[in-house]
Amino acid sequence: MRRGTREVAAVLSIAFLSGCSGEPKTATSDSVASIEPRATSSAATGTIGPSGARIAVAHAGPAGEWQMPAGDYASSRYSELSSITSQNAANLRVAWAFSTGVLRGHEGQPLVVGNTMYVVTPYPNVSYAIDLTQTGQPLKWKFRPENSQQAIGRACCDVVNRGAAYADGKIFYNLLDGHTIAIDVATGMQVWRTKMGDLSRGETITMAPIVVKGKVIVGSSGGEMGVRGWIAALEAATGKEVWRAYNIGPDKDVKVGPKFKTFYAHDRGKDLGASSWPGDTWKTGGGAVWGWLSYDPALNLIYHGTSNPGPWNESQRSGDNKWTASILARDADTGEMVWAFQVTPHDMWDYDAVNENILVDLPIKGQTRKTLVHFDRNGFAYTIDRATGEVILAEPFVPMNWSTGIDLTTGRPKVVETKKTAQDKNVKDICPSLEGGKNQQPAAFSPQTGLFYVPTNNLCMDFQARAVTYIAGTPFIGGNAPEKGGPGGYRGEFIAWDATTGKKIWGIREPYPVWGGALATAGGVVFYGTLDGWFKAVDARSGKVLWQFKVGSGVVGNPVTYTGPDGKQYVAIYAGIGGDMGLLIAGDVAANLPYDVRERGTTLPDIARWTSWGGELFVFSL
Repeated sequence: MRRGTREVAAVLSIAFLSGCSGEPKTATSDSVASIEPRATSSAATGTIGPSGARIAVAHAGPAGEWQMPAGDYASSRYSELSSITSQNAANLRVAWAFSTGVLRGHEGQPLVVGNTMYVVTPYPNVSYAIDLTQTGQPLKWKFRPENSQQAIGRACCDVVNRGAAYADGKIFYNLLDGHTIAIDVATGMQVWRTKMGDLSRGETITMAPIVVKGKVIVGSSGGEMGVRGWIAALEAATGKEVWRAYNIGPDKDVKVGPKFKTFYAHDRGKDLGASSWPGDTWKTGGGAVWGWLSYDPALNLIYHGTSNPGPWNESQRSGDNKWTASILARDADTGEMVWAFQVTPHDMWDYDAVNENILVDLPIKGQTRKTLVHFDRNGFAYTIDRATGEVILAEPFVPMNWSTGIDLTTGRPKVVETKKTAQDKNVKDICPSLEGGKNQQPAAFSPQTGLFYVPTNNLCMDFQARAVTYIAGTPFIGGNAPEKGGPGGYRGEFIAWDATTGKKIWGIREPYPVWGGALATAGGVVFYGTLDGWFKAVDARSGKVLWQFKVGSGVVGNPVTYTGPDGKQYVAIYAGIGGDMGLLIAGDVAANLPYDVRERGTTLPDIARWTSWGGELFVFSL
């Protein structure tokens, strides 16, 4: 997963490196429906856009609603709404705002169904239904779930929640203490509550679920706690568990059977999820599913990534450590694994592969390929055949030096020997850092331009592994990884990427990692937020900043857009710095504790001049 809170050493002061190489190719600069989300607008049906590309799966529900975390099963975060354009975006103003009443990292996004907006907070995971039809946007209801306080101390990297999903008159979301719940949107009453994780072993849940064919799909967090990662499906009507698949262990647990047809020969064999580990170390090997989910109805495949292997100390777990740091495709009905691709075999840098998998059909070398595009923590952008798991193209999208490239005959990275970590060895200046070239902050795709819009990090690290003993429910890390700014004098960049060529088209460099997600719209405008509290609108083709507004607290959440009852287009974003960036490596951004004696993060020591903890929803319109 992400870095642990107890064993990560004090990070170094900012020092911009010149030792990182591999700069990527660049030109910088209420209707409450009784069914699951479906496409109702003709423009959402996956038709080919001007770029020759198309989103693989239709927008969920009417174009003016936002019913699931990424807006569609394809994880495109694209909206057909077009009232806000590059010509008028400079006229955006605050329409209204709402305080969530909670501090810490607001990493998710609201939902909009009919004339109601649904908001879920970080712990204690309170949910709100906001009436969009009335002046002042009063609450329809507020729900406070039962949520164990012990979860706060077991969560690796802040008490975040990445949002809810809507289907069949209910919203579904996860609680930090390992439960999944369903709330009736008409009444605000809990319909069911199911325990999915074991808090005593360090299992928490922070991810946003999706609903597929009447099943709620959820996954675990806790890769730094020595958990054994899993993904599971529950009946949306009752909360009853339908299937559960582990990501490491013997085939019967991982659900590897006759359907498994992996593309690469080295990924074939019996019980690889156990035999690629020494002894029974797979039982505490991580491989959690705390990131984003995608689904292709035509193939009936759910796509998800898995987190780092545990512990960080690679000397304690020889072998490939399958299926950690991997992208897995599973049958939506049964959870059976259909194909697997291990992005970073034997990961020794904490390069989780849980980032979003964007499903698009792209014109590549004269033919349209059904692809999955994935911007990995390891710094490579992968264009993959989503039916087979074949890597079509892989290129670095951020500065990196741990690998010289991907061998397309095997899909495996070519690792630089001097950047390999080992117990009691301090390896200097590894790029990217364990925060990755991109972390949880999701990218967006526009079929108009054929480009992906990607929030990125530019950090490097020193890494020293050490021996560690597993104790249930406590950090199982075995390493220190102080971080520093990467080459070029900037620590983040918002980029436009061509996944058919593996080239960066343009980039907007930022002083801090860009930890919030992206939104692309048919108006030719892309939205994103920054860690120092700016929310920006940029031209999708040129990268020109059209407008920006200071929202106060840093943005680590994801923008959405919707049509209000008045017919106007609105854009909504959370402000609330947190996650790794606001809890672990930032400076003095918390002011709510009068005797706060915690050690201050020194990777971003100056960010406290620009932002502090917060919890606010901002909504903008023309």
